Amino acid sequence: MKGSLCADLGEDPAHVGLAWLLAQDGVTGPIIGPRTTEQLDGSLRALRITLDDATHARLNELFPPPAPNGAKPAPGAVRPKPWAPAGHIDEPPAA
Repeated sequence: MKGSLCADLGEDPAHVGLAWLLAQDGVTGPIIGPRTTEQLDGSLRALRITLDDATHARLNELFPPPAPNGAKPAPGAVRPKPWAPAGHIDEPPAA
């Protein structure tokens, strides 16, 4: 689903993700960590991607923004536990 959106745009998912992130309120610059000039060139590609309103809406649907402190999470949002390694939402570690 996410990959097909980027394929429809003719862009790499990482570049679309950076372009979308740059369009978010309050984001002045994403932190990137290229290890090669090719990766840097790819990240800079995001500056030349223009996302229309429909694409923004679809990306916001796929990746709901976090709720402000004290608010309920966006419908369908799954958040990892603060103790969980990236990508895990299971049980806490044994004491």
